[in-house]
Amino acid sequence: MKRSHTQTLGEIIREILKDSVTGQKLKEVQLIGAWEEVVGKTVARRTKNLYIRNKKLYVELSSSVVRNELMMIRSSLVGALNKRTGEELIKDIVLK
Repeated sequence: MKRSHTQTLGEIIREILKDSVTGQKLKEVQLIGAWEEVVGKTVARRTKNLYIRNKKLYVELSSSVVRNELMMIRSSLVGALNKRTGEELIKDIVLK
């Protein structure tokens, strides 16, 4: 018997995750994980907490100097982080 449409297990998992809440959360975790790569280790060390809510990335910082620097490049950070995940997960960054 010849199978007309076979898929690998990886393809099936990707399809399930693409349409589910779990897939969305997984991409958000990937985006948060990319924070250090995008901003560098020095800035990442000044970061206390990262979370995403309503398409906004909230970042708590321990340094007002770093916060001011990030404010100036906020839109490019949004683009760089979204590029890492391959879709627009965030539209803005809120720096606290």
